[in-house]
Order: sequence, then C-alpha cells, then structure tokens
Amino acid sequence: MPDLNLILLGPPGSGKGTQGERLQEDLELPYYATGDILRAAVKEGTEVGQTAREYMERGDLVPDEVIIGVIAERLGDSPAGHGFILDGFPRTVPQAEALDAELDKLGRQLEAVILIDVSDDEIIRRITGRRVCADGGHIYHVEFSPPETEGVCDIDGSELVVRDDDRPEVVRNRLDQYHEKTAPLVSYYEKQALLNRVDGSADPDQVAESIRSLVSTLSLEEG
Repeated sequence: MPDLNLILLGPPGSGKGTQGERLQEDLELPYYATGDILRAAVKEGTEVGQTAREYMERGDLVPDEVIIGVIAERLGDSPAGHGFILDGFPRTVPQAEALDAELDKLGRQLEAVILIDVSDDEIIRRITGRRVCADGGHIYHVEFSPPETEGVCDIDGSELVVRDDDRPEVVRNRLDQYHEKTAPLVSYYEKQALLNRVDGSADPDQVAESIRSLVSTLSLEEG
C-alpha cells in the first residue's frame, strides 16, 4: 500500500476518536491525537516538549509554532514513515498552512482530509444524553445505553450525573467555536481537492465502512 497521510476533521462528538482508532488498526498506521502528542513530548523531555511544558505550567495556551514543532517531531519519526492519521490538528487555516510547510520540508504531502459530518442537533443529542457515574466514572446514555434504573449506576449504585462540559449551553458554545474556526478550514482543503465528507450520523460500523471504502479508493489512485 502506498504511503497515506490523513487528517480526520469533525465536530466534538462526531466519533473521530472511535473512527481514528479503527482506521489505525485497519491501516497499521500511527494515530496522533494532538493532545496526546503534546503530553508525550512533554513527558519525553524533547526540546520542543520542554518549551511546551513552560507554557503549560504557566497556564498559557501553547502557541501554534510550538504545537507545529511537536507534531513535526512525530511526523518525522520512523513510525510515521509510511503514513499517519492526524486528529485534532489543524484547527485553523494558519495551522493548516504551517502543517503544509512542515510536510513539504519532509518531502511529503497529505493524501486526504476526511470530514466526519454530523449535524449540530445530532451532536447535542449525543453529548447531552451522556450520564456519568459519580463514583466509578462508568458512562451511560439516556437513549443508546441507559441504566436499568434511571439515574443510578448499574455497577456500583452511585448517582449518575451530567458532566459540566456535557451541558447543552456548553455543547452549543463548543459547536459555535468549531464552526467559526473550521468552516474556513473546510474551504481550504476543498480548494486543494483533499476534502472527503463522510456521513457521521450513521451507525459507527457504517461510518467505519464508508471510511474504509474511501481509503481503498485513495490507495488504488496512489498505487
């Protein structure tokens, strides 16, 4: 199979993490969620990781150029030599431009950007329906995986609560921010003929099959 350098885009709650892990298993490629990369670089004490740590310890946002540096370290490592799956980055057009520049330095390019498309109403339904066990952290959903007794954890009997970041007003704010930052990014990749939309409202298995079909097509085109 030819090298595949992929980006997963989608709103919070669209299932990027689930689909990214499945794709990682299918393609045997490293899957990089931006937060995980940043934490790993800090833990490993790389030069860029030490710079990131300074910002994080002060409680400041890590600047784009530092995040790009951390990601460039990973994409230049041997595990990513035959491709990668990147999730959570880029989030803005300047970040996308910086990523393009770093890939160009490595003599590489993106093969595809996969947008897992889910409506705001569906995202709100998914996230606000989550309930978490106050003691053990066990997760339920009022529609998809309800407890036997409403409001009570099946496993330890503790109260099920709504996390602060799962409240409707918080979810709507997160979606507003996503659309504000990501709409220009979608256009950016559409102009490069890299954007591929997948219906994320379907069953996770169906979404995974759609992505597999898309990747198979890409592999044939690149081969």
